Amino acid sequence: MKQKSINLQRTESILRELIPEAFASLDDSNINGVAVLRVDCKRGKYDADVYLDPTMLDENDKKYIIKHLKLAKGIINNYILQSTNWYRVPKLKFIFDNSLEKEMNIEKLFEQIHKELEKKKSE
Repeated sequence: MKQKSINLQRTESILRELIPEAFASLDDSNINGVAVLRVDCKRGKYDADVYLDPTMLDENDKKYIIKHLKLAKGIINNYILQSTNWYRVPKLKFIFDNSLEKEMNIEKLFEQIHKELEKKKSE
């Protein structure tokens, strides 16, 4: 895995702080509480994947949030530009991070395998 430059890591960190502040400035209570888990910049600083926390959200809520975040990209970009001295903001792509869910499923599978092995040993 390629090591990221310090400037790219700094950009990700700044975006990770500013995007939730931009969410809080919106008038939508469904978006105000969405947590940003991480930001992954790609192609230098031209694209950024923003990973959101899907905890306690159903599919309808996720669709609503993604749709309204796409509509509010201009407001979010303006907030970031006003808070920094950048001349442009990376193209933001909002994604719900399901890695925690996958990790929990894997842990359940390991637990199930462990129980089956213990059962076979006892036989």
